[in-house]
Amino acid sequence: MKWIACTCFGWAVIGPTHAWLSSPQTSPNLLHRRRSHSRLAATSSNQNVVLQPSDDPARFDSFQIGNARVHRYSLNTDPESQTEYVMWYHGRDAQFDSDRALPPLSTGRIGRAKSKNGLIWVKDEQGNFSEDVPDVSLGLNKESWWGFDTAHVGLGNVLLPMSTPAVMTEGGVYLMYYMGGSFEETRMADYLDDSKIPDNLKDATIKGMNLRIGVAVSQDGVSWGRVEGDDPTGACMVPYNKADPNQAGEPVPANMPEELYCGWPEVVVNLVSGNKAEAFLMFYSTMLKETKEKVIAYAISEDGFRWFKKGLCLQPDKDGMDAAGCARCCVVRDASFDEETLRWTEIDSWKMYYEGISLEDNKHRIMMATSIDAQNWHKKGVILDVGAEEDAWDVAGVGSPHLVRMDDGSLRMYYTGQGKDGSTAIGVAKFVPRETDGEWIREQATISFA
Repeated sequence: MKWIACTCFGWAVIGPTHAWLSSPQTSPNLLHRRRSHSRLAATSSNQNVVLQPSDDPARFDSFQIGNARVHRYSLNTDPESQTEYVMWYHGRDAQFDSDRALPPLSTGRIGRAKSKNGLIWVKDEQGNFSEDVPDVSLGLNKESWWGFDTAHVGLGNVLLPMSTPAVMTEGGVYLMYYMGGSFEETRMADYLDDSKIPDNLKDATIKGMNLRIGVAVSQDGVSWGRVEGDDPTGACMVPYNKADPNQAGEPVPANMPEELYCGWPEVVVNLVSGNKAEAFLMFYSTMLKETKEKVIAYAISEDGFRWFKKGLCLQPDKDGMDAAGCARCCVVRDASFDEETLRWTEIDSWKMYYEGISLEDNKHRIMMATSIDAQNWHKKGVILDVGAEEDAWDVAGVGSPHLVRMDDGSLRMYYTGQGKDGSTAIGVAKFVPRETDGEWIREQATISFA
């Protein structure tokens, strides 16, 4: 592996309504989307919002944000006074991609924020001094013109493998898995059904849609350095393409379908199987070349840097709420909470929280699936629906879930929501088994005087 000193960007995951989809759309509102969103006023319909795009148009996240990944650290034995939350997320400013050549996602650059309670956040305005713009942790790759991540990047997941999910250890090394796109052009028709392509777009191209996955490392979670993968572009995971000579000889399952992109990586440390070759598991979103289905696939790794594809693990159900696709997931070990000792104990099973896309209204909702082996998954349905009120900040879609276990036995979910005007923000929901009737409810994060 070749280590490269680099800059690191951040990115977000939303645009107007169709930008939730993992492929470009042809709506005029998408191609010429609005570039300013007013800041949400505190109302009963948005009291669970914890992070919004910046008011300052010069900041990297002034247009859209998304895909929050949160760590909760207990720095000593007094969690009341020494608990710290750190959030990584991606965002896009109003001038990013001004010529509309890239996919209408909220990807761009990656930033960071901190909190004492996980509800009130302060964005890091200093960032990594070596990046191309201020206030970002990971930016565009300006060091390698041939790189896969020169046009836009987006956050997948952040790991601190040598620590527990809640306790920071000294000398830990952070791993950031992210996705990126270059200025390489591909046909828009590759990502759309033939029947949905207007005549004037049949020969149109788009840049940055051939997404690939990379990894960066850090000792402090602030300054990051890219690790060059085996692919000539520097990526550690690329879409499976039989015609790509660089993939010749790579071990893939016999029935592995060809892919159009690899994005939104979710990586977990696997302490269940006992197989060294499966020490790390990656779940990523992709689109199948032949069927245009949006699915979730998985790969395994011994060291977290070199990956081997193992096939598909979650596909749409034609009669389900995910009939139009499965995307962007969070995978966690299942766990039980002991109310006497106030401790979580992990058990040998898994839960996946993912976005299901409905054929009925094209909206994204958060769904759940369970598994014993992290390969074969059983769907449980929708667990968090879109906002119920017409003016709700997340009425047009919810997704990009991320879970944090709390000391009181509850679970907190950070998620990205989208309003009917295309605006995006990050909100929270909670699950308290004995108080919420087994349902996820939106958690109040602000006080409204309205």
